[in-house]
Amino acid sequence: MQASFAATLVDEWYRHGLRDVVVSPGSRSTPLVLAVARHGSLLTHVRLDERSAAFFALGRALVTRRPVAVVVTSGTAAAEVHAAVAEADQAGVPLLVLTADRPPELHHVGAPQTMPQRDLYGAQVRAYEEPGVARWDARSSWRSLASRTFARAAGVIGRAGPVHVNLAFVEPLVAEGVVTPAREEGPWRVVSPCPLPRVRLEAPHGSRVLCVIGAGVTSEVVGELRGLDWVVVGDATAQGTLAYFDALLRDDDVAAALRPDLVVRLGGLPASKILGERMVGWGVPTVAFDGAGLVSDPSGMVGRVVSGLPATDSPRGDHGYVAAWERLSARVDEWLNSTPDEFSEPRLARAVVRASARHGVRLVIGSSMPVRDVEWWAPPRETPTFANRGVNGIDGVTSTILGVASGERAVGLVGDLTLLHDVSALVEGLGDAGGSAVIVVADNAGGGIFSFLPQAAGSSEHFARFFATSRPLDLVALVRAFGHWAVAVSTFEDLDAAIDEGLAREGVSVVVARVPSREHNVALHEEMNAAVAVLASDG
Repeated sequence: MQASFAATLVDEWYRHGLRDVVVSPGSRSTPLVLAVARHGSLLTHVRLDERSAAFFALGRALVTRRPVAVVVTSGTAAAEVHAAVAEADQAGVPLLVLTADRPPELHHVGAPQTMPQRDLYGAQVRAYEEPGVARWDARSSWRSLASRTFARAAGVIGRAGPVHVNLAFVEPLVAEGVVTPAREEGPWRVVSPCPLPRVRLEAPHGSRVLCVIGAGVTSEVVGELRGLDWVVVGDATAQGTLAYFDALLRDDDVAAALRPDLVVRLGGLPASKILGERMVGWGVPTVAFDGAGLVSDPSGMVGRVVSGLPATDSPRGDHGYVAAWERLSARVDEWLNSTPDEFSEPRLARAVVRASARHGVRLVIGSSMPVRDVEWWAPPRETPTFANRGVNGIDGVTSTILGVASGERAVGLVGDLTLLHDVSALVEGLGDAGGSAVIVVADNAGGGIFSFLPQAAGSSEHFARFFATSRPLDLVALVRAFGHWAVAVSTFEDLDAAIDEGLAREGVSVVVARVPSREHNVALHEEMNAAVAVLASDG
């Protein structure tokens, strides 16, 4: 009977739009895994490590913008998924987390691989369902269970995000003779989100409008906002926004000259601390639109939240204000293009962004320094760009890159510790779906972000051990040990050639970029910011 239950859930999820299922091997989840395998129309991915599986699913959901299911067995396997659930929660990524469980009679009696899984992820899921052991007399509820969980994950009801379904299965776990109840029309049959409302901004015509956007804002919306004569700046994932705003705003005089009359916010915040400080210092009215998801507001600057997205007939901004921003940004870009290409982390970010545009492939950016260097020093992104900016961790970033690249092509930019933190992702690579993933690793021998923080001023011994955490590993040899292609580069000519070659081949390719020391990187950022201040003040 539970085989019929599992098959009915899978059938209904597929009817509502489920196409990708990521499976980690286990015994107790057998009825659900067999239902997925027997369905025949689902794209299945097998990952040994549950944490890697969940972040791979997250990557697939980022690309497809529809719920992706991850199936794991009971016990610590379910706990391994928690980090990805936290990211999906805050980033609004639709996931169906399907955990197997022991039946009630095997709890609290010392049964192996058994632990409390009720509400395991707490408030970080949109919904929690625990239907209990399947009963034939409850078969009329099976399809509605699948429908409402898919709807909650997809964002038909509330904001999209993870949903947890905890499924208790009893032995025998393998059964034939599957019978699925007939499909019935009902209130959950269509699970596509309603169109977001468009709301006209209340502001005087000709205002100096600065629009700050985060992940979740599409390139089409960015184009609409720019068409209103608003200055649009965004985080590393934004496409088509104004570049180099962080460096420009570091100068007090420039920041004063670029002070807006109104700030409009959509989605999360960029990584730039300077931008946040300037918005606080300006103290101008701030209006947020929630159509791109939860609006981050740690400084409490938002005075009003509007449901939806800005309407295209909102009052036009000050074209002269836009022109001033664009003129300064163009001067920085011209300077960057005319100065020697030292093989450094900021220049590496520029090169990887350009490579993604040259090949027309998706880009995935790791946390810490890569996401900042792309946001601060790279030209505007031209292709879909992703980053795990919900909780901003380095957990599972390699797996996310592989999920984004699965069946397609993608380029990733990460630090050396980020690669090592999720090295188990290399066990599976891209799996049966194929595709090409080129992962560029900025190898600065440790956690470069900490060299910019107050921790670097303390004991050099403590800093090296507890924060920089350099690992004396040959990353090229490590990647090759997993059976993937890898090469080390120290020039942009070699970098471009390696990316081109990696995208031309199937599977995972890792390009280890041997950049200068972390100390040199800090000094370089200071030099570049000082140079931009001179450029901006002269303009």
